[in-house]
Amino acid sequence: MTNETSVWLTEFIQAGGGVAGTVHLRENDELVLSAAHNIPPRVLKQVDRIPRGKGMAGLAFERNDVVNTCNLQTDKSGDVQPGAKAVKALAGIAIPVHAADGEIRAIVGIAYAEQRDISGDELEGIVTAAKKLP
Repeated sequence: MTNETSVWLTEFIQAGGGVAGTVHLRENDELVLSAAHNIPPRVLKQVDRIPRGKGMAGLAFERNDVVNTCNLQTDKSGDVQPGAKAVKALAGIAIPVHAADGEIRAIVGIAYAEQRDISGDELEGIVTAAKKLP
């Protein structure tokens, strides 16, 4: 992770009040984890690649839209299954970021430690932060 991305991701997480953040970049129609913050290493290792259509980021990719997902807990063993979220959390949001030609170039996300609704103003702030991806 470059320092620029690290700084941006920290600001992005703070903008959404999340406990963990990710940036998945598009590569050969797959979402490849490019940067992450506040995610346990053993969990990070399991989610280094999230194929299209898998997990919250994959769903945002499929829908080409902001995805607000709840119930993102790990399984009873504490392990994260393929396609699962990056932290033990009860709410999360994933936002597609588009290139100039309209194609999705990245998916950014925040996960929350508690179940919660995301207000329209809060969502707008998170989306604005996501569009500043370096």
